[in-house]
Amino acid sequence: MTKHPKHAAADHDVMPLIRERWSPRAFDPNRDVSRDDLLRLLEAARWAPSSRNAQPWRFVVASRREAPVSFDALWRTLSGSNQSWAKAAPVLVLVAVDGGLSSPVAVYDVGGAMAYVTMQATSLDLSVRQMQGFDREQARAAVRAPANSDPIVIAAIGHPGDPATLDLDKHRAAETAPRERRPIAEFVYGGAWGEPY
Repeated sequence: MTKHPKHAAADHDVMPLIRERWSPRAFDPNRDVSRDDLLRLLEAARWAPSSRNAQPWRFVVASRREAPVSFDALWRTLSGSNQSWAKAAPVLVLVAVDGGLSSPVAVYDVGGAMAYVTMQATSLDLSVRQMQGFDREQARAAVRAPANSDPIVIAAIGHPGDPATLDLDKHRAAETAPRERRPIAEFVYGGAWGEPY
């Protein structure tokens, strides 16, 4: 079993799941994600907070093993760079906003649901990488989503794999480079925009 080594070097004490959560491109193509584990991830999303309890998130799950035609159809909607590595992921999930729910914060709520999914995945030693590089119209058609749905990301889910298996040099380098984040001082203000906290 491969466990990824890229734990965050946090400046302040945060729970281990946050330090361990990481979005790899290298997935183990020989290890499926069990249906039970997928249901755990979706159950986590179910309990994410949402404005007025609207729960505007919609997920279309395409397992390479259980739904190979759907998996291939979603994979074909990805940008070329994403296609190069996502083919090894055992599961692709189209994440969308239900367009029938008119909430100005629906996309925010969907992001929160996916944060719950990624934390639950991390607790199960699974990895999730969310991609914005895909054709939304093609993805909507691939999964027969209604015209008023708003595809947000496609998420690859699986067990971490070997970075050496990645096709592109830039992806192999990114998999092994140290993790970096902006310091808190660059995005947190005290009392007014631009004032140090």
